[in-house]
Amino acid sequence: MPKLKTQKGISKRIRVTKNGKLVRASAWKSHLLEHKSQKRKRNYENKQAVSKADRKTVRRALGI
Repeated sequence: MPKLKTQKGISKRIRVTKNGKLVRASAWKSHLLEHKSQKRKRNYENKQAVSKADRKTVRRALGI
């Protein structure tokens, strides 16, 4: 059976932790930031876990 190819777009956006969790960056932090509060923008810096509905798809795309 041939090797699986990793989807590079997903591999650049999602990281796998030591325990095997999938972690991604928050959305809404690229533009239109002047009307968002500092607290809200700070919270966007935090990493978020990939949702349960997407985990299977993302794992397949990463070749895990």
